[in-house]
Amino acid sequence: MNRLVGRALAPAAALAILLTGCASSAATPSASTPAAQATVTVTDNKGTVTVKTPPTSVVALDNRTFQTLADWDIKPKAAARSLMPSTNKYAKDESIIDIGTHNEPKLELITAAEPDLIINGQRFAGKYDDIASRAPGAAQILLDPRDGEAFDSELKRQTTTLGTIFGKEAEATALNAKLDASITAAKAAYDPSQKVIAVNSSGGKIGYIAPTVGRTLGPVFDILGLTHALDVAGATNDHQGDDISVETIAAANPDWILVMDRDAAVSADDPSYVPAAKVIQDSAALANVTAVTKGQVVYMPADTYTNEGIQTYTTFFEDLAAKFAAAK
Repeated sequence: MNRLVGRALAPAAALAILLTGCASSAATPSASTPAAQATVTVTDNKGTVTVKTPPTSVVALDNRTFQTLADWDIKPKAAARSLMPSTNKYAKDESIIDIGTHNEPKLELITAAEPDLIINGQRFAGKYDDIASRAPGAAQILLDPRDGEAFDSELKRQTTTLGTIFGKEAEATALNAKLDASITAAKAAYDPSQKVIAVNSSGGKIGYIAPTVGRTLGPVFDILGLTHALDVAGATNDHQGDDISVETIAAANPDWILVMDRDAAVSADDPSYVPAAKVIQDSAALANVTAVTKGQVVYMPADTYTNEGIQTYTTFFEDLAAKFAAAK
């Protein structure tokens, strides 16, 4: 209304009214004209993305980011809560729309969330185009660790990008520095003459996790420069590990065994669940392996399989550093 009046009045009077109007607007913003959001431009796996900041409605689908969002008190409007570890404070929050799992997703609920940011990745990465079609006005970022890039650097890239989007640059820097420190400590404590094998436990069975390519623990060999005790032709990143005999593992006689208990994260409440520690301890074939006889079997955090972010690896590297140092 002030603008219309101003056009009909003398310049001085119009200026006075305009200044009065501006003062009123500064004191009491109009609900119909909210302040414009700023934007930031970030680079993800598909190129540059312009994101409104701070985002007002976030859909979180990447397991590697769930802990960071929780630690930073960034509550998503919708998330794959069915994939969140029970250790995450948002896992049971019914006010957050549950998109479900990647096997049985409820992608139509993304539209209902009216997001301005979708954090995609890991299990939902293959649904990128379908997700984009559900919320064409939203910025979608994909920050999965890229093939051929150092895994620890990729974790830090993800954290830095989220820090930029959410105005948490200092927190992101601190997370990255803590990861670096844990890696430095583990490297310093490790004796490269000692051989290492990585395995996981699923369904009461032991699966082999190959250096570099294997799921979750594979990159640890490259990050820490571990000497691997066994090479298996055609090794994969299968989520249950490669099917090789425990006798083959025993024959390699590793000094250390690194373990991810897959079922601890997804079926610990199942009466049939057998903890990885029991599977290994009960294995007659592994009974005389150096890693077992010396108690040099190191387990990743119980929620690792659904919480493979920077915090999980930092905790694991800190634990490894302590155990490597104690064994010297």
